[in-house]
Amino acid sequence: MSTSTPLRTALIGAVLAATALVPLQGTALAAPSGTDTAATTASATASSVSGIEDATALALARSLADPDWSREVRRAALAADSVGLGALADDATAPAGRKLAARITAADRGVATAKGLGSGAGSLLRLGLADASMKGRLASGAAPLVAAAPSDDDGARTFTAYDSRGTAHELPLDSAPDRPVYLIDIDGAKAVAEGLKVIDKTLESKGLGLSAPSAGTSLSAASGIDTTRIDSVRLGDVKEPFFKGDAEIFTLVTGFGKDGKPRVDTVEMPYLNKEDTTYYPGQVLVNWSNYKYDMADAVMMEDDGDTNYQALAKAIAAVLLTITDQGAYIPLVDALLDAIPTNWWTDDPDYVESWYTLARSSSGRRNGAAGNGWMTVSPYHVPEL
Repeated sequence: MSTSTPLRTALIGAVLAATALVPLQGTALAAPSGTDTAATTASATASSVSGIEDATALALARSLADPDWSREVRRAALAADSVGLGALADDATAPAGRKLAARITAADRGVATAKGLGSGAGSLLRLGLADASMKGRLASGAAPLVAAAPSDDDGARTFTAYDSRGTAHELPLDSAPDRPVYLIDIDGAKAVAEGLKVIDKTLESKGLGLSAPSAGTSLSAASGIDTTRIDSVRLGDVKEPFFKGDAEIFTLVTGFGKDGKPRVDTVEMPYLNKEDTTYYPGQVLVNWSNYKYDMADAVMMEDDGDTNYQALAKAIAAVLLTITDQGAYIPLVDALLDAIPTNWWTDDPDYVESWYTLARSSSGRRNGAAGNGWMTVSPYHVPEL
């Protein structure tokens, strides 16, 4: 069942207004005097995650003019695939690193706000090499560039990286540069975990979730619960460029709750992080004790950096609250998809795949409606302890 066109238009307008790029206090990372035009533009106050990342990349790049701090960052980047940028600056012994710490703290707060996360999100910015092949050149002393993790949502073919003088360099997206590049990115796993808490809390406040135990987390019936389990799952190739790391996938399961209202249960899927790879999680997807009918839908999504969980939750609630129980099961996938902000429908969308009308008795392979993935499922009874 899809929402009406006037409702859809009003909803999209409200969501885009809620996620407009307005300045956030405390997130500016001003460029030092003498910075070239490109670098000055990149460091302007921004409320988008990508804008904050870019300003942070510029600030970090300039700080690497301190050789002692540059060596500390190099050691950290060679020791692990990714390190927390806030912790790295907080633990710095070099003056430039200590000076940068306050800026990183402000940037972390800005990222959490831009993503609609609570104050408990903590440090989200991380640093790592753009590609593992760069480790040898970095270890041998090659001077690195610093860049925000590029987005491939806008069709761009290059991304901007900065050197220790603040000069901008345009690098290709389709191949790893010869020079080492540090990427500033988001801790996706932490962002998803915190974001799903936001969705749960927001929908619960609207009466659309958590009135019964969340999917896969609790037992409610005296004899146990009936569930649908994911035995295997695979997503298709979305042709991501070299710099893209693991995907951060989560699923929204929706149906009619025991009270007859639409409800949404969030399911975190931290293992599902590579394309064209089959996983065998044995994970509970649907807890049927939460639902009135023996049917539910699933919408799989990815945190693509700029995902704003508060805006997403409000948009979902605005649509689902218009739907009433007609005494028979109505698929809710279309309603959920109508709630997704239009800027997410791009080359590499946050929407990944969807499955209509999963039944309590469903078993075997189910292809996704978008043709981008499949999963095999089976009924699974979880006995009482």
